[in-house]
Amino acid sequence: MAGSLVFVFGGTVRGRNTGRQRVHRLVLTGGRKHFSPPALLDSPGGVRMPMNHARSAMPRRFVLSLAGVVVAVAGWACPAAAVGKAAPTRIHIPAIGVNAPVGVLGLQASGVIEVPPLSPRNLTGWYRYGPTPGETGPAVILGHVRTRSGPSVFARLHRLRPGHKILIERAAGGPVTFTVGHAEQVPKSRFPTARVYGNVPVPALRLITCAGPYNRSTGSHSDNLIVYATADPPSSP
Repeated sequence: MAGSLVFVFGGTVRGRNTGRQRVHRLVLTGGRKHFSPPALLDSPGGVRMPMNHARSAMPRRFVLSLAGVVVAVAGWACPAAAVGKAAPTRIHIPAIGVNAPVGVLGLQASGVIEVPPLSPRNLTGWYRYGPTPGETGPAVILGHVRTRSGPSVFARLHRLRPGHKILIERAAGGPVTFTVGHAEQVPKSRFPTARVYGNVPVPALRLITCAGPYNRSTGSHSDNLIVYATADPPSSP
């Protein structure tokens, strides 16, 4: 299974940004790539995120106690053919007024996952070690929900409803349109690993941000908001 994820980060601690993250290291198990359970760190803005994402299989080891971004899997009503590998360049979500560039996120030399910059606020990031949008599997895009200067790119993610469209422009091969299936708000302490990283037979998309009450003492929101979407069938020539 290959997958791609989208994460949104945001928040401040008493008027200042924090800069801690979870550390994830790539390990090989039986010829498959996995990310080992990360050490507990805060990502920018006080948001913590799980990155136990596997390229070819569900991770065999993971951390259940998380205080960051959470992703979930949507149901697939209409299977769509994969359209091939091409990096995303821009995300459009008309229903909530999102028209934002998509950067590329990977791992730093230290093993720490990269996240989108806090400024400018209209930035998202695609996790490049997962599938690209349109490939079979769950693609992931990250974006902040807020920064110390105000709402960020995914501030209105909670307004998405089933049937809303998400269009991803790509570096090659044309855009891919996804239809929202559902969304869920999940306590960070109950990260749904199986739903997030289980095998996915169709091109899918995950959009993730923080939600729930914000705790200034910890610099973190209590929940994660996860939006699940699947690719529309390609248009006939």
